[in-house]
Amino acid sequence: MLIRATGQNLRLAYLRSLESLDLVKQIDVSEFLFSGDIAALIYLCNPFTIVACVGLSTSPIENMAVVLCLYGACSRLIPLAAFGWVIATHLSLYPAILIIPVIFLLGCGPDSPPRKLFLQRHQQKEVLNQSKLPPGFSWGPIIHFAFWAFLWSVYVLVLCGISLKQFGGLWEMFKSTYGFILTVEDLSPNIGVLWYFFAEVFEFFRNFFLIVFHVNILFMILPLAIRLRHRPCYLAFVYVAICSMLKSYPSFECTSFNDVSLLEMRALNIARLGSHCITYACNMQFSLFLFCGYVGVSLLSPVMHNLWIWRGTGNANFYFTTAMVYACLQIVLVVEGVSAMLNHDRKLRILITGKPQDAKS
Repeated sequence: MLIRATGQNLRLAYLRSLESLDLVKQIDVSEFLFSGDIAALIYLCNPFTIVACVGLSTSPIENMAVVLCLYGACSRLIPLAAFGWVIATHLSLYPAILIIPVIFLLGCGPDSPPRKLFLQRHQQKEVLNQSKLPPGFSWGPIIHFAFWAFLWSVYVLVLCGISLKQFGGLWEMFKSTYGFILTVEDLSPNIGVLWYFFAEVFEFFRNFFLIVFHVNILFMILPLAIRLRHRPCYLAFVYVAICSMLKSYPSFECTSFNDVSLLEMRALNIARLGSHCITYACNMQFSLFLFCGYVGVSLLSPVMHNLWIWRGTGNANFYFTTAMVYACLQIVLVVEGVSAMLNHDRKLRILITGKPQDAKS
C-alpha cells in the first residue's frame, strides 16, 4: 500500500511539473500507466521477496521503513517521515544517507523542474507567469523534520537502553550492530563481495580497505545529489541501490526492492510530448540482459553454494563468481536507470528549447 500511495503522489507531482512547463496540453493523461500499482504488484510477486520472507530475513522490515520514510516525505507527513528514517537507520546504518533526498523532498517537493528550465520555457512566450513558478527551497519543513527525528531517536535509544541494561547498555548495542557492519567481522559467504575480499587480504591492510569500501559510498552522494536534486525520490532509490551493492552483508531482498524502485520512479509512465515518446523503461538498453542475468544468478547461486559448502566438490571461487556477476548486474541496473532519467530530462529540454543538439549523450 505504501508503494502504491508513493507512486500516486509522484504521478501527481509529475503532472504538476509538466503543467508548470505548459506541456500538459500535449499529453493524453489516460496514456499514463499507474506505476505505483504495477510496482507494488511486482514487489509482492517477486521471487526474491518471497524467498526473503520464507528465510525470515529482516530486510523486508528495513525496506518497509525506507518506503515509510519516503511516503511520509512525499505526502508532507513529517512525523511519519522522521519515524521511518530513524527506524531504517536503527535497523541498518546505510539508510542514514537518505537524509539528503528527504531534505530535497521536504524543501522542494517530490518533482520540481529546475527554475532555469521554467524560465527558458516562458522566455519564449515573453510572458512570465509567477503563479506557475516552481516554489523555492523551504527550510521550515526541514527544521520540523529535524525536531521529529531527534525526538524519535531519543525515544528509540531510551527503549533500547532500558531493554539492554543487563547486556552492556547502548555501547554494547552500537558495537554489536553498527560496529559489526563497519568492521565486517563475519566472513560467512553471502551474495556480496566483501567476505571473499577480506578473507584474502593481508591483516595489515584490512583497516585501510575497510575505510576505502565504506568511504566509496560517501563519494557518490554529492555528485548524484547535485545532478538529481530535482528528482529527490529517484535520488533516494539510487542511494538504496548503491548501498545494496557495497554494503557489508547484502541479500537478494535488496535486489527486489531496487527493481521496484526504478519502476516506482515512473519507469513505466509513458507520455507523448509532441513527437517524442518518453519512457524510462524503453530507454534502458540492457533490460533483457539484466533479466536473464538475474535469472541466471538466482539459479546458479544455490547450486554453487551447494557444490562448495555441502558436497565439497568446488571451492570459494565457484560461489564468488555468482556474487561478482550479481554485483555487475547491480551496477548496470543503476547506470542504466540513471542514464534513462537523464535522457528523459534531455528530451524535456528539447521540447522546451527546440534545440535537438542539446540532447547529445
